Amino acid sequence: MIGGSRLRQIGWAVVLGVCLAAFVVLTFRVNAVKSEVRLAERQIVALEREKLMLETEFETRANQRQLADWNRVEFGYQAPRSDQYLDSERQLAALGLPRAVDAPDPIRVARARQSEEVELAAMVSPLTGKPAQSAGSGDGRQEMAAPRSLAERLSDGTRLGASLAEVAE
Repeated sequence: MIGGSRLRQIGWAVVLGVCLAAFVVLTFRVNAVKSEVRLAERQIVALEREKLMLETEFETRANQRQLADWNRVEFGYQAPRSDQYLDSERQLAALGLPRAVDAPDPIRVARARQSEEVELAAMVSPLTGKPAQSAGSGDGRQEMAAPRSLAERLSDGTRLGASLAEVAE
């Protein structure tokens, strides 16, 4: 009986060793699969980023093409050509030459006339909704405190001259 018992113990030891070896092999195999999954996930994330970048670039280029079409059709703009650039400083200086004899006059910009009596809307009470009482006209409007334009006030020069005299001393 001792022989059978000894054989049974060796059998259990072998089975235990095989189970332990299978456990170690399966553990390594599972870790290998996990690392492959992590690598695949990293590649997926990298490909998603690249896809997003390419989509953004595609949309940007499409918008640029659309803007170029709009500029060409709606506004008459064209991309710069090589013959539009200046080759030397002399060509740049030639741009500043006086107008020719038969050249049209330059375009001048005119300002709209401003009346001396500029009126602002009167202050309205938020509680009653009626205009506040003031020394202005009876229609709910009041005159500005400075009826003169800024250019007139600056060209007056009385206060400015005194200030400049103080600075010069």
